Amino acid sequence: MAVTVAVLSQKGGTGKTTTVRTLADIFSRVGLRVLAVDMDPQGNLSDYFDVPPDAEPTMSDVLAGRSKAADAVYEETIIPANLGLAEAELVLGGKMGREMTLKRALREVKRGYDVVLIDCPPALGLLTVNAVVAADYALISTEAQYFSLQGVEQALEVIELAKDNLHPDLEWLGVVLNIADMRTIHSREALETLQGRFNNKVFATAIRQSIRYAESAERGVSILDYRPELGADYLDLAQEVLERLGFRDEGRRVAELRRELVSA
Repeated sequence: MAVTVAVLSQKGGTGKTTTVRTLADIFSRVGLRVLAVDMDPQGNLSDYFDVPPDAEPTMSDVLAGRSKAADAVYEETIIPANLGLAEAELVLGGKMGREMTLKRALREVKRGYDVVLIDCPPALGLLTVNAVVAADYALISTEAQYFSLQGVEQALEVIELAKDNLHPDLEWLGVVLNIADMRTIHSREALETLQGRFNNKVFATAIRQSIRYAESAERGVSILDYRPELGADYLDLAQEVLERLGFRDEGRRVAELRRELVSA
């Protein structure tokens, strides 16, 4: 059964989707079978995987019970989403056990993978609750801004509510500082604030700010292929994540992959 990680943030623009896309790519390169799940009605992760906009079925069909999750997997890599997911969220609101819908839907398809990465919407509503309830771990992405601590606290509230009421085995994997320019005092202070509050739950790797990530997303190409030198941050993060998940052999392979890509 796959280890499932929900990647969430209480607002948009924190690099969450790029994190899911790049971690999925890295994990695949070191031999893990990875499934990405797009739970954002904007479908940005699906675009990043270059899924056609008319692809069917999608996550909205899965949550509405019109399709099995296994039938919605596109090219064995992603269950895509589109704006229909917003309508599915409204339908879910009136159902008994609505918070468990995604967990039940993914139960069978997870057997064919080692890792499932869920990209949550940039809000802490029912879709995000479904994602964390379906996950073994929750990873928070935050930007290097003044209000980053407040955003992490709000995301943690959702995690703790899910843990207390729906999923007692849920674990918080940690928080990653994204879109950071560590040359600025502001970004360094944001990191220090997070470390002061959450200690070793803050990943040592901060993801640098760069327009190249948006360019790679627009082209539907992983940053490792588009600009390998910028992929170094995500390779370091991937190694940390794998070690926390217990994939130590794969973590060592990431270190080898980093040497190959960055020196190329």
